Amino acid sequence: MKLNLLSLALVFTGNLAFAQQSSDDALLEKAKEIHENVITIDTHADININNFTEDRNYTMDLDNQVTLPKMEAGGLDVAWFIVYTGQDELNEEGFKNAYENAMSKFDAIHKLVKGFAPEEIGLATNSEEVQKLTSEGKKVAMIGVENGYSIGKDIENVEKFYDLGARYMSLAHQGHSQLSDSNTGEEDDEWLHNGLSNLGKEVIAEMNRLGMMIDVSHPSKEAIKQMFELSKAPLIASHSSARELCNHSRNLDDELLLLFKEHGGVVQTVAFSAYVNTEKNKAFAEASSKVYEKKASEMNFEELDRDALGLLSNEKRNAYYAEVQKIKTAAAPEIEALKKEIEPVGVSDFVDHIDYMVNLIGIEHVGISSDFDGGGGIDGWQDASETLNITKELVKRGYTEEEIAKLWGENLLRVMDEVDAVAQELQKA
Repeated sequence: MKLNLLSLALVFTGNLAFAQQSSDDALLEKAKEIHENVITIDTHADININNFTEDRNYTMDLDNQVTLPKMEAGGLDVAWFIVYTGQDELNEEGFKNAYENAMSKFDAIHKLVKGFAPEEIGLATNSEEVQKLTSEGKKVAMIGVENGYSIGKDIENVEKFYDLGARYMSLAHQGHSQLSDSNTGEEDDEWLHNGLSNLGKEVIAEMNRLGMMIDVSHPSKEAIKQMFELSKAPLIASHSSARELCNHSRNLDDELLLLFKEHGGVVQTVAFSAYVNTEKNKAFAEASSKVYEKKASEMNFEELDRDALGLLSNEKRNAYYAEVQKIKTAAAPEIEALKKEIEPVGVSDFVDHIDYMVNLIGIEHVGISSDFDGGGGIDGWQDASETLNITKELVKRGYTEEEIAKLWGENLLRVMDEVDAVAQELQKA
């Protein structure tokens, strides 16, 4: 009798495992089908101009998180490449350097679509161009500007950036700009403008006139509220998550999220570990750091601080990062084993933010972004090749194909259309 019971238990366990595997297979197949049908848009991927040369560019399988091969492997259709400029002094020299940096990044993106891979990827500036390029089987590049600091005090630069393809811009980054206070002021409660400067307010009007989306992902809460009051068009947050789930000043609290519902904009949930779950991110980062330090010591590698890195030539800096990548590769098995002891921030944590915002402000006002090559990446979506995992988790949670299509791109394209419509009306006036 005991043998029979044991046999039955083994059969039951085997059937349960088979049923679970069949369920997982069905889930994956459904996710693949939906992923193939919808247009997938990631609204924030940083770039390094050193990856836009004849010898090193996005047609190759580079070690950065976004390349054409990785986009193809993960089924990512559209990447917004970012013209990012760090915050510096608010003087003529700082503005000049920032403008030149921005122009070099515009140039890099245009080289990719016109010179390196015109048959594989095209530049889109509106929803129709996105639809056309994807229907042709091409990947799509779009351009966002992170930190309006780079326009200096010349408002005409907003139109120059627009003419080069920029379709969204944030007015601040890690520090107060000449246009807007940054969220970073929250740390010590020190502000430069108490929201927007007068020039910042003029820039909001100019962006409305041109049809450039206003991105609120880095400015202060007061600046964001003023943007909502002034803008005649919906706003976006190109890469932000819910503050209720992760109390970081880069995230949006419920008051701000509800303004997106009221004004019709869209919040692109960001897969940046520290903005998804600060506690889990800190615990795993500290443990990982010890693994990397040990591996670096074994490989006789000396880590440089930010100041020392800044003194290196581009060639030496690239060589340094290549060595860093070797250490990461060598440490990969130990980092993978570490995940069994300390859970890293992953896809499920990320989709928790999507769930929260969908429940609060509605499916029409939520989207998806990675912040790849700018610090973004979570376990399960570490680069563009793993993009399907986001769709799989959404399917697992019961989202329909129609809803997933909205999250992955339709909401963002709708806002672009609405911003364009406002611009056309303003230009008629």
